[in-house]
Amino acid sequence: MLLYTLKENKNEKLPDAKGLWYAYAITTQMMGVDGLAAHMAGHNTPFSKGAIKGMITDMAFCIKELCLQGISVKIDDLAIFSIGIKNKVGAKSEKEFSIAKNIEGYKLRSRGTGELAAGNLDVEVKKVSSLLASEMQVPGVDDPGSGNDPGSGKDPGSESTPGSENNPGSESNPGSGNTPGSSTDEGKTDQGGDNVNF
Repeated sequence: MLLYTLKENKNEKLPDAKGLWYAYAITTQMMGVDGLAAHMAGHNTPFSKGAIKGMITDMAFCIKELCLQGISVKIDDLAIFSIGIKNKVGAKSEKEFSIAKNIEGYKLRSRGTGELAAGNLDVEVKKVSSLLASEMQVPGVDDPGSGNDPGSGKDPGSESTPGSENNPGSESNPGSGNTPGSSTDEGKTDQGGDNVNF
């Protein structure tokens, strides 16, 4: 389940989006190579955590090496990795172009593939504030009118959180698919999804 929060766009440079509310995904933790290796080792694999960690480390090194040579690397059902250029300012002519003056830097581009491609993602989402509110509320005490008596045998967690079905961050939200600053990578040559500067 993906958690999200809502934020009002206050950017003066985007007048069409200013004052509108958009959903932003929340990550609950970051897992490193050790954690990923331990997770993978728990999936009935014949490989130990140490062997898996070595393979992941080598894979990351090789992807970086290939990308820096201008080779894109596709990992099925994950992403296509490649290097993009961050342009600083355009040159008035081809002759006036210089790397120092016109290129700001470089970025790692990743574009989802297979099941993780933008059009194929099927994610269950929930607003983080409603999740926290339901966890903090004590049935029958914080909400006396709820009818959820602690001794009634009724499981308060079995009911959906009010407002979670028609939530602004759900798939039906017209603003959730094209947030300011986000981009779809299909057909673009110089802009990627998640960019990491080198």
